[in-house]
Amino acid sequence: MAGLVKERNSNFILTGQLRLTNGRRLRSPHGQLVRPTTWRVREALMNILRERIKNSNWLDLYSGSGIISCEVMERGARQLLSVEFNRKVYETCRLNIESINQQIDTQIFVNTINAEAIKLLKSGYKKYSTKTYQKLGKETKRFDFVYIDPPYNHGNYFQSLNNLIDGDWVSNNCMAICEFSISNGINLPDRWQVKDQKKYGDTGLIFLTPSQA
Repeated sequence: MAGLVKERNSNFILTGQLRLTNGRRLRSPHGQLVRPTTWRVREALMNILRERIKNSNWLDLYSGSGIISCEVMERGARQLLSVEFNRKVYETCRLNIESINQQIDTQIFVNTINAEAIKLLKSGYKKYSTKTYQKLGKETKRFDFVYIDPPYNHGNYFQSLNNLIDGDWVSNNCMAICEFSISNGINLPDRWQVKDQKKYGDTGLIFLTPSQA
C-alpha cells in the first residue's frame, strides 16, 4: 500500500478548486521510486500558467505520483492523459487522479496509462485516440500542454519532444514544459522553440512551443 507524504514540498496539493492547501496529501510510493516535483516548483508553474489551464488538454509524461495531473485537474483542465511506466508508481498515480476527479465539480475526461512514454509516443496520436474512442466513446483532442519530467539522468527529453511532433500529438500552439536538473542540463531538438526558462534552486523549467507554430 502506498504511504502518505508528510513533507510540505512533496505531495501536498496547492490551492485549487478544492481549496486543499496544506490539507490534502496524495499517496506516494515507498522508497525512492519517484522524485516528486517540489511544492516551490509547482507553485511557480501554476502561477505562470494561471487561467490558461482552464479547459485545456494536458499530457503528463513520466507522471510519477500524478501530482502535476492533480494540480491541473483542480484548475479546470478539460482532458488529461497521464503516463507512468513503473507499475507500482502507476497504481499510486491512478488512485490519486481518481480521488481528485471524484471530488471536483467539472466533468473531466481522464485517462491514466501504464506505458513507457517513448514507446507510446512513437505509436502516434491517431492510434491512441482511436483506441480511447472505442473504449470510452469519448473524443479526444490534441494536447495544449505537455509536462515532461523523466528521471533526470535518463535524458529522455530529446526523444520525447521529437516523438510528440512525429506522432502528431500536439496542437500547433502547444506548450511543452520540461522539468530538469540545472546541473545535468537538457538537450533539446531544433523542432521546438524556447519561449522562457526559470530556475528554482537546482531545478529548471523550460517552456517550449513547436517551431512551425
